[in-house]
Amino acid sequence: MKNILFLASECVPFIKTGGLADVVGTLPKIFDKREYDVRIIIPNYGCIPGKYKDKMRDITHFQMDIGDHSQYVGVKYLEYEGVTVYFIDSEFYYGGPTPYADIKWDIEKFSFFSKAALSILPVIGFRPDILHCHDWQASLVPVYLKTLFAGNPFYSGMRSIMTIHNLQFQGRWNYGHMKYSTGLPDYLFTADKMELYNDASMLKGGLVYADIITTVSNTYAYEIQTPYFGEGLDGLLQARRQSLVGIVNGIDYDIYNPERDKNLAKQYNVETMAKNRPKNKRALQKELGLPVDDKQFVLGIISRLTDQKGLDLVDAVMNDICQDGVQFIVLGTGNPHYENMFRYYQEFHPAKVSANISFSDALSHKMYAGCDAILVPSRFEPCGLTQLMALRYGALPIVRETGGLKDTVIPYNEFEQSGTGFSFANYNAHELLDTINYAKEVFCEQKDNWRAMQIRAMQMDYSWANSARKYEELYR
Repeated sequence: MKNILFLASECVPFIKTGGLADVVGTLPKIFDKREYDVRIIIPNYGCIPGKYKDKMRDITHFQMDIGDHSQYVGVKYLEYEGVTVYFIDSEFYYGGPTPYADIKWDIEKFSFFSKAALSILPVIGFRPDILHCHDWQASLVPVYLKTLFAGNPFYSGMRSIMTIHNLQFQGRWNYGHMKYSTGLPDYLFTADKMELYNDASMLKGGLVYADIITTVSNTYAYEIQTPYFGEGLDGLLQARRQSLVGIVNGIDYDIYNPERDKNLAKQYNVETMAKNRPKNKRALQKELGLPVDDKQFVLGIISRLTDQKGLDLVDAVMNDICQDGVQFIVLGTGNPHYENMFRYYQEFHPAKVSANISFSDALSHKMYAGCDAILVPSRFEPCGLTQLMALRYGALPIVRETGGLKDTVIPYNEFEQSGTGFSFANYNAHELLDTINYAKEVFCEQKDNWRAMQIRAMQMDYSWANSARKYEELYR
């Protein structure tokens, strides 16, 4: 039996701001419990819903030195869907209304989290073989393990894995505050360890000291070794490339299942798609006040509205996209510029554009089942889950060839009759527009080919089971 401990700042269903929470909350449930005992540690945020807090049980509490002061550490736990979850309790650090605040304060509270997570292990009755650390918030765990905790026999032989979900976020601040927050010795703040362009980077520390580094797609693992995608860490990642592995994320095939999805007007599977899926398209058009018309090419965006997601490309050609025969549905929040942009186009093209500047899980499911295509034109995308959900529901993805988008969407080839979507290579608005127009042409003029592509898309397997097998190989 191998003992594995996931350490992260988020985990569904307790706290979620992004895809990290889905990975941490879903993946541990998939492993073979006869071979792996996988548990999770996250902070006990004040904003975790009361229905979960009521079920938590106290294990212990103690004082821990961090920086130049001492702090209370409480430990709670509960069993959720067969997985033990531990919660690091600190009203001082985690009592606020949101999981994250300003970066300076977050650096201090996640330094505390990393040290506390190691400190509780001798008293919770669980000695992990592998510490699986996710993103910068848990990245000091490998650093503490190999430095301040190295002399303690309890921690001898523990290995660590550092998973990068998005390299852009690094827990970066000035030396002085980092030394104060972490209590780490001066020798760690050098160019070959945690120093990064006259600042200090928590994530860099984790990447230096972890035994294995993983990221969430093969292409992203390659891209982050280049200056364009490397966020200042490309040299380190090149040096550690023998220890760097890409494993594509999965999605929960029980939650995202068009055959049993209660959000849909009409459920369907591969066999009944041709008959039943159009009913979801009509219901979606009707709900959003768009003309109900099967012949319209319905294009959807379900996304955070930020620069990373390629929305400047969409902005540049939006009037060209909104031509005859196209309806455009947007769901998401983010940068006010993009929120207002989509609102403007909805006012300008009320029969063509539906701007839903909010987030609705139910509407996202209806869009996966009702849109003909889902647009993901990201500048960079470590893995991406939107295209995986789109494939599952037979909404053909239109993606830029970067990161996990390149790894998971096979571009359509009309001569070989292969592919599960459409893609473009260069970060260029006209290339995006050409690809949308090509997809629309296939939709309108090659109906049988479109339907065959939808079937291939729905038959792809991006469930967590595949990813779990690859992590198991890594753990072995």
